[in-house]
Amino acid sequence: MKVQVIRSRQRPPRFFVNLPLPLAAALDVQAGERVQWQLIGRSDLRLLRLAALPPTRKPKN
Repeated sequence: MKVQVIRSRQRPPRFFVNLPLPLAAALDVQAGERVQWQLIGRSDLRLLRLAALPPTRKPKN
């Protein structure tokens, strides 16, 4: 993963992190889902779902 920055004259810089498709699928992340980063330490971040949706697929037995 890479962090991308978008710079615009009218707005402050914005940073974006893209999730690879296999990771998003494993986490069952949906497009448009709201998340928040929690800072654990300088090298550790935790991704928190603000409103976790029910799983879209059944767990494997």
